[in-house]
Amino acid sequence: MVRLTRAQQQERTRASVLAAAREEFTEHGYALAKVDRIAERAELTRGAVYSNFPSKRALYLAVLIDLVENTATAAPAASPSSPADALGRFARTWLERLPLVGDTASGGRLQLRSLVGVLDDERGRTVLAQVARLEALLLGAALESCEPPHAESPRRVRLAALVLTLLDGSGHLAEAAPGSGDPFDVARACQHLAGIGLADTWAPPHLPSVAPAQPCEDTWAPPTDLADRISGARVDLGADGVIAVLGAGRLAAAEEALRSARPGDQVTVAAVTSDPAETGRLVRLKVSDLVGCLRRVFAEGALPPLRLVLDDHATVASALGLPDPDDETETAVRVERGKIVARAHGRGAAHAAATAEAAGARRPRKSRS
Repeated sequence: MVRLTRAQQQERTRASVLAAAREEFTEHGYALAKVDRIAERAELTRGAVYSNFPSKRALYLAVLIDLVENTATAAPAASPSSPADALGRFARTWLERLPLVGDTASGGRLQLRSLVGVLDDERGRTVLAQVARLEALLLGAALESCEPPHAESPRRVRLAALVLTLLDGSGHLAEAAPGSGDPFDVARACQHLAGIGLADTWAPPHLPSVAPAQPCEDTWAPPTDLADRISGARVDLGADGVIAVLGAGRLAAAEEALRSARPGDQVTVAAVTSDPAETGRLVRLKVSDLVGCLRRVFAEGALPPLRLVLDDHATVASALGLPDPDDETETAVRVERGKIVARAHGRGAAHAAATAEAAGARRPRKSRS
């Protein structure tokens, strides 16, 4: 008889709970699902379920994450030839989740990754709004990579937000009235939106008032076993560039780090929260879902030039000297030659760290006399 280690047993228990929860949510939906029935399906106690997932919402989000992250994806042979081509492909990929007429209502909602009735508190809605802006940034940055060589690349974040709004609306309609609307028409509409003139510029009014980053020469031990949620590769936090630690309620500031960075900088965003079980899972779900679509449309080299780490255990934050990050955290550092050479905190921190003067430029010149 093979004895399982404690970790193996925990993983087996977790998998059993997820499988049972998926059956329960598919049959009854989120609102009517019962943790007691999930425990019975998994042949476990109610306490065993709660020891792995502290709430029904945390469990529902975990089921959706498992659904999204275990869906097979194939990288495209080549990136799209234009933003219009990219949007058509992206929309068709996204719309594959729409339920069919014969699907049950509860099963269709699960397939849609529906959060209707799940986020019923102000905190959840606030975080979802911030994640939506991060999603628009990621799609917009990918669209910008489709511009012709040597052409002036306009900001495409507002266009991305518009397309995501249209797709999300299609999802809500399909949830309420399966079979309504034509997904092919929606995909064509998204493609044509590439030609709309939105006068999209990057000029946040608060940036001129942001205090400069504080120079320093701090040694640190960057974590090494962290994955970029966009590319899937390991992140080298010791590389020259900017690291922004952003709470789940401040994720929109990721664009400040990306737009303000110097050419050649590695830009990394570490998303943190004081509630990994629910808020952390919500961020992971939305990011994983969007990135899964991006990877099916854009070749690796055209993915957004941003490293995104979900720092649920505050590994990056602690290494940077931030022991208690929360949803409102906004702090950033500039790294050069393996050292932290500038730090900034509060609103505009990512911009301040990204625009911090190079270490060499700060050193006083020797007198010639």
